[in-house]
Amino acid sequence: MPDTAISSRTPVTVLTGFLGSGKTTLLNRILTENHGKRIAVIENEFGEIGVDNELVVNAEEEIFEMNNGCICCTVRGDLIRILGNLMKRKDKFDHIMIETTGLADPAPVAQTFFVDDEMKQRLALDGIVTLVDAKHIWQHIDDSDEAKEQVAFADVILLNKTDLVPSQELDKLEARIRVMNPAARIFRTQDARIEMDKILNLGGFNLDRALEVDPMFLEPEFPFEWGGVFELAAGKHEFTLQDGPDPTMNLCVMPVPDSRFESLEAKQMDAVLAFSGPETVVQPEGVVSLEPVLNQLALTGGDKRFQLDVPSHGYYAVFTEHHPDEFQMELHGSGAIAPVIEKAYKPDHEHDETVSSVGITIPGDVDNRKLNAWLRNLLMSRGTDIYRMKGVLSIKGEDERFVFQGVHMLFDGRPDRPWGKEPRHNSLIFIGKNLDRQELTQEFRKCLA
Repeated sequence: MPDTAISSRTPVTVLTGFLGSGKTTLLNRILTENHGKRIAVIENEFGEIGVDNELVVNAEEEIFEMNNGCICCTVRGDLIRILGNLMKRKDKFDHIMIETTGLADPAPVAQTFFVDDEMKQRLALDGIVTLVDAKHIWQHIDDSDEAKEQVAFADVILLNKTDLVPSQELDKLEARIRVMNPAARIFRTQDARIEMDKILNLGGFNLDRALEVDPMFLEPEFPFEWGGVFELAAGKHEFTLQDGPDPTMNLCVMPVPDSRFESLEAKQMDAVLAFSGPETVVQPEGVVSLEPVLNQLALTGGDKRFQLDVPSHGYYAVFTEHHPDEFQMELHGSGAIAPVIEKAYKPDHEHDETVSSVGITIPGDVDNRKLNAWLRNLLMSRGTDIYRMKGVLSIKGEDERFVFQGVHMLFDGRPDRPWGKEPRHNSLIFIGKNLDRQELTQEFRKCLA
């Protein structure tokens, strides 16, 4: 692309980092401090309720202009739609920063600027900035794919909360990170204090390194991992499977005109729609539908055989949730039938199923003494399981909103702006492992005045 075309595009920074690393703190600095930059911030968070909309300054509207020249957008819809709306106000800013959820692989967001034609023409991915919680990252860096991916894809890494960790531990952590990503620039920070010039205008995301980390980086993500086209004669056929990583195997089957790759690709969108719809459970020896619907093969019990009744000779596309090799899946007629063509797809990213969020929104005031006792007990008993908690509280007798954030057993809270005419309420979000929604809600209700 000519240099003039590159310079005319708006640079975009993707901001990522595991839960509690300091992204909200950094965003507040961008939106309030007089750094002389005009930055549009798009913020998002994993959870049921939009607590961040209240924690990040006063971003009640989808696009909210700040008095320092910045703009805050809260993501309530598709990223491309938000970016399109934002670009209509291009005269208001010079740079865009997108915050990903703390449980996200940053690759799909970054991918948008390489595979969407309109985005490629109007926007340029300037870099990925990852915040790392220096105190708590050791609890996640070995067993969390998301934490590893956030470090691996980064162009700049902010080693944050350095005041909570001895210098020798920081040296050990930085050495570990450099092994994972030797090309990233690393800065040590407290309270996410960083000069904007160190995280903006990096000169471009390193696509070659992204492809080294994930060779399928430029592949769009699908809700299935494999697709193949089979030539089938009219009559009875069957799928046979063995035990695999799940107790079920989702797939859809549909006729295609011929055996070319174009036939498989032409049915990809039909398969996406099928996988987004309701499952039709098929028990062993049951019949798999040849319509574009999602068949959920139940693999518990004895023989894992499923029937396929082909009405006429032709080609049929099969899309499977997992790669067939994981279940030793085979298609048989008078003998084993191999696919004429096949393709492995980049699957949808999935969060760790043990990690969930619990949102609580309740009107009324809370008793400060009861609240402190509950939070103290919660952090002592469940602190290691709670990755992140944050919220806005209405304290009895206080005119200001009380905002708090917690990471594992660390907790920080402080008065915020006055409630004014806004209805007083309590909004909390907990993100962690094995959370009990009913228990958390009932215990918080006991804190009401």
